[in-house]
Amino acid sequence: MTKARRKATRNIAIVAPACALKPDAAARVAALAEANFSDAGAALHFHPQCFLSEGHFAGSDEARSAAFLEVANDPAFDAVWFARGGYGSARLDDAIYARLNAAARRKVYMGYSDLGFVLGRLYADGIGTPVHGPMPADINRAGGETAIARALRYLVQGDQADVEPAARGGAKVAAFNLTILVHLIASGRAPNFSAHIVMIEEVSEHHYRIDRALAAVMSSPNMRDAAGLMLGRCSDIPENDPPFLKTEEEIARRWCARAGVPYLGRADIGHDVENKIVPFGAPALVA
Repeated sequence: MTKARRKATRNIAIVAPACALKPDAAARVAALAEANFSDAGAALHFHPQCFLSEGHFAGSDEARSAAFLEVANDPAFDAVWFARGGYGSARLDDAIYARLNAAARRKVYMGYSDLGFVLGRLYADGIGTPVHGPMPADINRAGGETAIARALRYLVQGDQADVEPAARGGAKVAAFNLTILVHLIASGRAPNFSAHIVMIEEVSEHHYRIDRALAAVMSSPNMRDAAGLMLGRCSDIPENDPPFLKTEEEIARRWCARAGVPYLGRADIGHDVENKIVPFGAPALVA
């Protein structure tokens, strides 16, 4: 069966529900889009809120909530691209999700890391197409231009070449940073992952913390009937003292076996420039 090609996204709003984006990073992303995707009609719109600063965050909780609601509900935009992770998404006003309109329900939403909290909320509420994928802040990584181009090929052209292989076969999928998935489940707002392949990745966490987080995730009713778990890259793992003696894959296999959820191997996602695209749900329906 031939999959229908997703309508190309052109007008892309960029907001920062977590940490601020530096203006020079925004300028570099805009220049890359202009040089490589203008012929496809790509137009990036950086909301001024991206550059606000209030301590750790890109503006106050109220400012970040208002900016997200504004661009999500604006029918002029085809997609919302989250600027940067860090922390802050869980602090958005809970009431905004109930205020998302029909235009918001037609959009694609892309991000990862801390933004998994928003993607998970949207998916649980059946709003739009949440997509795990690179963010504008990735331009700051060595080789970050490749990550930005990957995201724009999907958003602007509907290109499926960089979709994570396990997400291409019609299975229901979702992808999260492991720590953020723990927080999402604890909030009571996580999706039910019945019949889903759930992909996880992690960064800068000790092996014992990965073990503890997987203990929480795999004991959750949300994961009870999952089709399986896939482990993405776990990078920059601090040395455990004393040594934990188990790798992240051994940890994942143990908790999957204990929960009775199939361990399905490695996923090509992570906090790096190779991070692949994972559209939540069944890609055969949204691609």
